Amino acid sequence: MKKLPQVLIVEDEPAIAELIAINLRHHGFTPVCAEDGPKAQTALDACVPDLIVLDWMLPGGKSGLELARHWRSQPRTKQVPILMLTARSDEPDKIAGLDAGADDYITKPFSVQELLARIRAVLRRRDPLSLGQVLQVGQLRMDGATHQVSYQGEVLKLGPMEFKLLSYFMRHPERVHSRSQLLDQVWGDDVYVEERTVDVHIKRLRQALGSGGGGGGGGAMLQTVRGAGYRLSADL
Repeated sequence: MKKLPQVLIVEDEPAIAELIAINLRHHGFTPVCAEDGPKAQTALDACVPDLIVLDWMLPGGKSGLELARHWRSQPRTKQVPILMLTARSDEPDKIAGLDAGADDYITKPFSVQELLARIRAVLRRRDPLSLGQVLQVGQLRMDGATHQVSYQGEVLKLGPMEFKLLSYFMRHPERVHSRSQLLDQVWGDDVYVEERTVDVHIKRLRQALGSGGGGGGGGAMLQTVRGAGYRLSADL
């Protein structure tokens, strides 16, 4: 029997958690609910889920933002996609959520159908390369079998969204891609994401690439083309 994708719901409002869980179960997912950070960590210790729906505001202890940062720093959970759920709708708050490691962001009140669409889209992005496939652009290498990226032979640390974004650039090197094209091709046309989100992930990807080669210039491969978009080039 095929294993159903498991989604950890970290939400302190029982009615919202139950609403999400019922709809996930109805659409072929296995929901697990936790009302705060400690209970969420207990659930993660028992089983790593396929995705986490994480509320920003949680009772006591750590906020959703702090939990996202913590889980991104842990080898066991750093690759688990995180969808941030919150009442905060201002752009600085959205950017803060993305910078903390969230792959997507949805504000309350929300449409259940939109939430499901975002969950499906994030899960599609989890494994962008087929097993065994290797991409190479200059001294940048991506190995689908090990899910590793290296620059000048040094393994880099990338979040799941940055991995997906880089895999698209490496499949289409030297081409200029606009923000809207990247949203369609990397995030998917059924996902409601602002163009500013692309800039945030580009910045994070540059930082990750720049850490390669003993602090070398891998980030310079990802070039900004003024008025047009972004390009990955082997020529630094």
